[in-house]
Order: sequence, then structure tokens, then C-alpha cells
Amino acid sequence: MADQQTAPEHIEIADNDRDSLNILPLAIIPLTTKGLRKSRMIKNARLETVIEIFSNDASGSLQLDIEGVPKHFGWVDGAPRSDLRVLRSLKTLSSFDIYSLRIQLRALGIEVANSDHLKLSNKKTQELADYMTEFTRPLIQNVFGSDENEVQDYADLTSLLRSASTSNALDKLNQMAEKMQIHLEDLPGFLEDCGDTFLSMAYYRQCFDQVLPIVKELLTAIGEMRTSFQLKTDRTLMQSCDFVEAKLKWMVSNLSKLFGVFDERLGDMWGNLSAERFREVKDAIERHHTTVGGLLCSLNVKMRAWSHAFPEVDGGGLIRRGEFLMTEIKQGLDTLNKPQDQGQEQEQVAPAA
Repeated sequence: MADQQTAPEHIEIADNDRDSLNILPLAIIPLTTKGLRKSRMIKNARLETVIEIFSNDASGSLQLDIEGVPKHFGWVDGAPRSDLRVLRSLKTLSSFDIYSLRIQLRALGIEVANSDHLKLSNKKTQELADYMTEFTRPLIQNVFGSDENEVQDYADLTSLLRSASTSNALDKLNQMAEKMQIHLEDLPGFLEDCGDTFLSMAYYRQCFDQVLPIVKELLTAIGEMRTSFQLKTDRTLMQSCDFVEAKLKWMVSNLSKLFGVFDERLGDMWGNLSAERFREVKDAIERHHTTVGGLLCSLNVKMRAWSHAFPEVDGGGLIRRGEFLMTEIKQGLDTLNKPQDQGQEQEQVAPAA
């Protein structure tokens, strides 16, 4: 019989799942099958979107294709069909990071069980403090000037709001509202928008910075394979090396260009600063979230698989690394062609063949 429930129970979402690019905890999705809600949808090392029933170091990972879910859960005649329809829709998503999910789930008409589930964990937010400073410092300097004062970062701005009853804090908040050309009562919403937008860019930047060293390691390994006396005559391997190298360089190039778009949008904003101008920039940046998330998700999954298999830069031997490149790294990269955002503008460059 179908394992169903009428009132969804609370399931704690692990920080790692909440902050991941390639993990979607199904507890946040309005599903009726209890066992499904305790599972995760993941993009595995081959970029296949599957349901992970459980995963641990001792027994590994039990993964199901979406179409295998009815049989696993004993659904009679394919019921509950609504759950299967939802899973099929989720399978099409390019990334499971919270910023992409906000856009993609809204487009699919899927409401999450709790909007707080589409927020980064407190731990991740604290990790991103240095990245946030890069984005918030220009805002603070533009509003308050570059002279020394107690407003140094985004945390200081939110502290001002909490202490708005004091005359000094109120003066500074009025100063900021005047600069942004908004009413003082609209300032909290504006700062919330600022913080969320800057946090999304900080998150994506950190993901990119963390994966780049592994990309360089893999590209170095490909170079070594090409010059290896044992391997350079292996035509299949050399073709795989060419293909993987082209795809990795394409992903890195596209991400670099898109981060350049973010920087350009913000740079243009500082010359004509207002709350309205910021929201225009915010909307422009968010239109790229699904493309950035999708590329980073694929890149992150592949590079994490490589680093897990070869934790030492020159470990594993070239033959074993070549085999892994063909059987794991190459698989699924052919699906990465023209990622599209909702309303995306034309900064996206053409993919490698």
C-alpha cells in the first residue's frame, strides 16, 4: 500500500543539505508519501537526477531513478500520481541551491513547506562574512562616506535598525533613507533585499573559488596524460581528454563572464544610487541565478567526485585517473549545452561542442 500521511511531520533539514548545490531535501516539498519526504533528490557524479533513499560511509548510497519510485514505495497503479508528477518536474531543475530553487519552484508552481527552508544555514552565512564585506563596503561608503565610523559592514547596518530608538542611530538611518530616496519605514525592507542579494553573490563566489583549484588539478592531469608514453596513443582517452577539457574551460569561462556581469551591474549602480536603482540591479542579477547555479552545480559535482577519488594531487596513477575521467567525469557533460535563465539577457556565451 502507498505510504501516505495527511499531516506532514516536521523533518529537520541538515545544514549541508540546505547549503548544497546538488542536494534537494524532499522534506521541503509538499509530497504525500512519508518515505519520500525523508529522502533526498540529488544530482550524482554522472549528473543524473535521482532519489537517494539513504547514504552513509559504511553502506554507500541507495539511489533510485524517478520512474523506479512507484515500485519502491509500493504505489498501486502508480498512485500517488501527484507525487510522481512533482518528482518529474523537479528532475528538470538545473541546480538545487536555494537561490535557483526560489526561481525554479515558483515557475513550476510548487510551494515549499516552509519559506525558511530556502535560506542558507546560519553556519554558511557566517562563513560568507568576508565575501559579504566585498559587496557591502561600497554601499556603506557611498551612503556614509569613507571616513571612520561605527558602520563598517552589513551587521552594523542591521544593528542600527535594532537600535533605531537612539538619536544617533535614527540620524544615521535617516541619512541612509535620504541617500536611497526612500521613506524611513521602507528602509528595513530595502536592507533585507540588499543582504539577500549580496549573500547570493557571496555564496556563488565561494562555491566558484572552492572548486577552481580542483579544476586546475584535473586540467594538469589531462596535460600529463597527453604526454604520457603509455597513454598518449590511446585514442579514446585522448578524445575524452579533449572533450572534458573543453567542457571544463567552457563552464569556467561562462561563470567568470557571469560574475563579471554581476560586478558591472553593481558598478553602474554606485554612480546613480537609489533604492529603485538597486532593485533594478537586483532583478538583473537574479535573472542569472539559475544559469550560475546550474553551471556551478555541475562543476561542483564533477570536481568533488575527482577530489574524492584522488585526494592527493598526483595520487592514483595516470592510468587510474584516465579510467576515472572516461567512466565518471565525462559522463553527463554532454547534457551541458545552453543553460537558460528566466528572462535571461544575452550575456551567455556559446558552449563548447
